[in-house]
Amino acid sequence: MKKVFTKEAKIGLVSIISLILLYFGINYLKGINLFKPVNHYEVAFTNVKGVTISSPVYVEGFKVGLVREIRYDYESKDKIIVDISLEEEMKINKGSYISIVNSFLGGAELHIHLNKYVSEYYKPGDTIEGRMTEDMMQSVQEDLLPSVEAMLPKIDSILGGLEKIVNHPALTQSLEHVEKSTANLEVSTRQLNQLLSSDVPVIVTNLKTITANFSDVSGELKTLDLQSTVESINATLANLKVTTEKFNSKDNTLGLLLNDRALYDNLNSTSDNASKLLLDLRENPKRYVHFSVF
Repeated sequence: MKKVFTKEAKIGLVSIISLILLYFGINYLKGINLFKPVNHYEVAFTNVKGVTISSPVYVEGFKVGLVREIRYDYESKDKIIVDISLEEEMKINKGSYISIVNSFLGGAELHIHLNKYVSEYYKPGDTIEGRMTEDMMQSVQEDLLPSVEAMLPKIDSILGGLEKIVNHPALTQSLEHVEKSTANLEVSTRQLNQLLSSDVPVIVTNLKTITANFSDVSGELKTLDLQSTVESINATLANLKVTTEKFNSKDNTLGLLLNDRALYDNLNSTSDNASKLLLDLRENPKRYVHFSVF
């Protein structure tokens, strides 16, 4: 039986299949989907620094295509044509432009800026305006570095002032005072801890005892007949009031003794006369006492 495929045919078939798979694999790694319909546009730039084949194309931050080819326009000698492939559903309004944005870590991206106020669209194969945005490092060099350079003298003066402050003797003394205060605070904290560990429990125990005693006294007070006691006190106060009123009135003997001025004067005169009589009796006893001797 004659062989359908010779050895050479099998080798050629395997080689063709390998090349096809290699082609599709490389495009897959580049992010190119060969089975998805796309539209091709050309973008004219004066500088394509950072742009490479398979660089992504974004619109509003969403990836819509890739760079397929980059070629130099030798006729005009001032343009570089970048061929991009976009999804078939992606339409670009006329008057739109595409800019190159270089990232800080290297590489570049193409960003589509749509002119949404126009309803006419570019057709596949048309040339779109390309713009080169300002490089980030160049922007830093042109905008930030002059500001930093202007700040250097001020920073130098600030550092000089800080050096004077650091080397000033008052700062050293202040640090020593802070160190001493910290040491004193540590000692006070240690003493406070000792106080809390030794005296406070005793105080708490005493407070508990006092509280218990107050509780007992309160219980005993509850058992007392406070109403009768209050009534007795009121009766005593009433009697004391009556007695005081009698002392102040002149319709009784004790009141007369306390309130009659004439009686006081008479008693005072009688006392004075009695004192004189006793004095005369002591000095002249013969005048009052007679002795007869037998």
